[in-house]
Amino acid sequence: MANKSSGDNRTRTSVSIIIVAGLCCFFYLLGAWQRSGVGKGDSIALAVTKTGENCNILPNLNFETSHGGQAGSIDDSGTDIKKFKPCHPRYTDHTPCQDQKRAMHFSRENMIYRERHCPPQEKELHCLIPAPKGYVTPFPWPKSRDYVPYANAPYKSLTVEKAIQNWIQYEGNVFRFPGGGTQFPQGADKYIDQLASVIPIQNGTVRTALDTGCGVASWGAYLWKRNVIAMSFAPRDSHEAQVQFALERGVPAVIGVLGTVKMPYPSEAFDMAHCSRCLIPWRAADGILMMEVDRVLRAGGYWVLSGPPINWKTNYKAWQRPKEDLQEEQRKIEEIAKRLCWEKKSEKGETAIWQKRMDVESCRSAQEDSKATLCKSADPDDVWYNKMEACITPSKGNGDDKVLKPFPERLFAVPPRIANGLVSGVSVEAYLEDNKKWKKHVSAYKKINKLIDTGRYRNIMDMNSGVGGFAAALQSPKLWVMNVMPTIAEKNTLGVIYERGLIGIYHDWCEAFSTYPRTYDLIHAHGLFSLYKDKCDFEDILLEMDRILRPEGAVILRDVVDELIKVKKIIGGMRWDFKLMDHEDGPLVPEKILVAVKRYWTAGDNNSTSTR
Repeated sequence: MANKSSGDNRTRTSVSIIIVAGLCCFFYLLGAWQRSGVGKGDSIALAVTKTGENCNILPNLNFETSHGGQAGSIDDSGTDIKKFKPCHPRYTDHTPCQDQKRAMHFSRENMIYRERHCPPQEKELHCLIPAPKGYVTPFPWPKSRDYVPYANAPYKSLTVEKAIQNWIQYEGNVFRFPGGGTQFPQGADKYIDQLASVIPIQNGTVRTALDTGCGVASWGAYLWKRNVIAMSFAPRDSHEAQVQFALERGVPAVIGVLGTVKMPYPSEAFDMAHCSRCLIPWRAADGILMMEVDRVLRAGGYWVLSGPPINWKTNYKAWQRPKEDLQEEQRKIEEIAKRLCWEKKSEKGETAIWQKRMDVESCRSAQEDSKATLCKSADPDDVWYNKMEACITPSKGNGDDKVLKPFPERLFAVPPRIANGLVSGVSVEAYLEDNKKWKKHVSAYKKINKLIDTGRYRNIMDMNSGVGGFAAALQSPKLWVMNVMPTIAEKNTLGVIYERGLIGIYHDWCEAFSTYPRTYDLIHAHGLFSLYKDKCDFEDILLEMDRILRPEGAVILRDVVDELIKVKKIIGGMRWDFKLMDHEDGPLVPEKILVAVKRYWTAGDNNSTSTR
């Protein structure tokens, strides 16, 4: 009897333990489900969490840079994983939508041949763009501003062509950038000091700048220490690799040209626009290019023109142009500026500065016989592949709030476009909540990748930027973020991003981005694949991400689990090391995080190169 009683006690104890454990598990799962705020899709999330460790996910993800060698391997022995081969080494600097051979098939009139011309689907490369032999991770900022490894952009023509103008010098295994330019051979710092005597550059009033025909972007590089961020652009190889050099230096830049198509930026975005001998025909077509600059220039913003025809009386012989031609060019520019309600603030030496008046509407109404034609377009931000118009873009009418707070206060202040209800579907409350959410997300990212705020990543891209919450939460003098607004996004909030003192660009991710390969250190995308799941192939988007990501660069993808599973299958054959992780709120949230590192490899490392 004693033995039987002892056995019963043990049985009851075991049952009690099972019941208690079961109740604990039940209440834990119930609490997690309530915290997730979703419910639907939790079964999928649980299934992925349970099986994740056996789904080609690396146990050890290394974000550190070593400049060479392999960073581990992925077990992708499954028969359904497609292996992507390296492209031929001749594609090392491949820029699909600005390919020089394709450009020659288009008209040279108005720079049409230098605009975006993307290849048809059947002619796209479906291979991995190799880095040049000897490629190394760029120097950290601010050393990268002055030095670029020769192996990363091995082109010396600029060192000869621009030798006396102090653009770039070749010294052993590096290029050195003394900070000069065509119009400031004594250095960008002294040139910016001259501008700052007229323009309030130092007090945060001027934060965003546009540099047209930027060269190697020394102007933008030296504005950085004054807390001004410049969006620089230049055509593909007017001078060899100029935009590539800018990005290697750690300066925001894209391949672009003022031709016939509107610039991919929202209206009233920039505090300052700049042209330093940028060779743009400002007087052509009755000032249509100046009108496009006016569209993107905020009321109260400044336009700087440095070089011909300014000070033509003194320099016409040096410029080897007829005095009468230069005189007429400046007269025409002055006439167009007046029509645009730009007030001339200064002309000193070869540099002239205008300011767009705050009261542009009353200015235009007061002008008699100004010949000013106002654009009738319903949306001045609808610019993707749309032709420029010879008309003046009316102000959005942001009311009393159109005078922005100085930076950095404006970074988290409510932007005027939102405060005045100009962005449909984005309230003040939603904006403030978005800021809280992204501070939380970025805090989680820094725990996953402890190198984010160390200076290791300088050039960062957010492929689906929303209102700029990721970039704002990440804000640091060590880095900058290119906020990309997909052209198919439900809400067009790029103007909000600029009002926060950040920069960005419109883009359709079914096409290649306007940049050279290997120009970003870290790429982030939230909900991008959900957005494009019915628009174009994920493979094309991921191959483009691989093209623009540096060797040993990092990727952070945040999306619903269904789409990340599809992504994971593709990148299994892309020479990325990756790991799928839970949402920071727990495993029951269907949204997951995929982190990845692109392995280091260069042209010639794999003999099975593509024949394309």
